[in-house]
Amino acid sequence: MASSSLTTSYASPASEPFTTTHALPALQYPTSVADKTAYLAALRAAVTEAQAEINKELTSRMELDKARDAAAVDDATEEENYGEEVQEDED
Repeated sequence: MASSSLTTSYASPASEPFTTTHALPALQYPTSVADKTAYLAALRAAVTEAQAEINKELTSRMELDKARDAAAVDDATEEENYGEEVQEDED
């Protein structure tokens, strides 16, 4: 009776890699319909949990990227306008 798991991995050159792992129930052979049904239900739940974890992690990274990009744009604008008075448009 071997146990199994659902494991996901994410790697990007721009950020740290991460993995998720969810344990699945072991299947005994020969398997009954009830065992297969329970295994598939556990697999479906593990996939849903993995998707939620991945979405949370990627959303967090996306927000960090946006904040970093916004800060870089502000610094570039300040450098571009250094020593000059900048008139803001009034609508």
